[in-house]
Amino acid sequence: MSEFLVVGGGVIGMMTTLQLADAGHSVTLVERGRCGQEASWAGGGIVSPLYPWRYGPAVSRLSRWSEGFYPELAQRLQEETGIDPEYRQKGLLYLRVDDEASALAWAREVDKPLERVDADFLYAREPQAASGFREALWMPTLGSIRNPRLVRSLRTRLAAMPRVTLREGGEVTGFEVAGGRVLAVQTDTGPIVGGQVIVCGGAWAAGLLEKVGISLPVRPVKGQMILFKAPPGLVQRVVLLDGRYVIPRADGRVLAGSTLEECGFDKTPDAEARESLWASATAIIPALADCEVEHHWAGLRPGSPDGVPFIGVVPGIDNLHVNAGHYRNGLVLAPASTRLLVDQLLGREPILDPAPYRLEQRLQEAPGQS
Repeated sequence: MSEFLVVGGGVIGMMTTLQLADAGHSVTLVERGRCGQEASWAGGGIVSPLYPWRYGPAVSRLSRWSEGFYPELAQRLQEETGIDPEYRQKGLLYLRVDDEASALAWAREVDKPLERVDADFLYAREPQAASGFREALWMPTLGSIRNPRLVRSLRTRLAAMPRVTLREGGEVTGFEVAGGRVLAVQTDTGPIVGGQVIVCGGAWAAGLLEKVGISLPVRPVKGQMILFKAPPGLVQRVVLLDGRYVIPRADGRVLAGSTLEECGFDKTPDAEARESLWASATAIIPALADCEVEHHWAGLRPGSPDGVPFIGVVPGIDNLHVNAGHYRNGLVLAPASTRLLVDQLLGREPILDPAPYRLEQRLQEAPGQS
């Protein structure tokens, strides 16, 4: 029996497992498919909320703590696995921001580099950006990471750790609970016993917690993206316009995203979204119109009220915990949110005040609680 049992093998589940194993504990990670193949794979990899000044303090604190974590993690994973997660810190250009005054005021308050730049600055850095912009906002410290390579390197590292057991291809069907504790996690391949159980199920977390009478307000929100096969250097950095963005990869490919759709658990890509994403991408970088669209996919974000994740123990069940509901910022907030929960699990001083993320306060008025 492992000391910890993590349910869900996305970036939240894998980072939780890595930290617990690094601290010397045995961990079993249960994933119904293959680790890292849902939202963690499907996202764009921008290591910041798109418009960070539009979020409340609960998200901002996690985001600020997480900033700067990925360069070290990427270097470690590359050394330990030979897989480069391709962390790039090239900055972000906002081509049009309606609430620019709020953005600049936020940057001053949190001491974040963000400045208004003129057209010469903009086109010197992104010569292929659409013409006609007289100014932009520039965030020089923003980084991005290549999600599929990040999750592949995390999984490879975990598979090589003697304290980690990966149980892929087994869907959790319920929990055996008695005396206010989880005695076993039921799966379609049989029960698994663990000491402390952590649900990191992303968009599926609410369905898992329903099995113990908890109504977690986390829902799937579909997001579609497309990938252009572009020549290296066509786009140098993340560029954002009217809520849509392009993200360059080291080999020249350019991601464009993303949609926000309430479709339940349907993640089928559709032609209408593809055309909309293509129009947004070519409005940012017109030369992308001459590039092949190599791939089009969709993922399911774990939507939550105000985008604030639920992190902490499940009320009434001493050894059941949750870390889910990161909405559009799972990868952004993963380092801080996983560290915050691991601190509590291991009895360490938490990096942040855990109160804004706790389930007990936030679920008091939710129906169906037991």
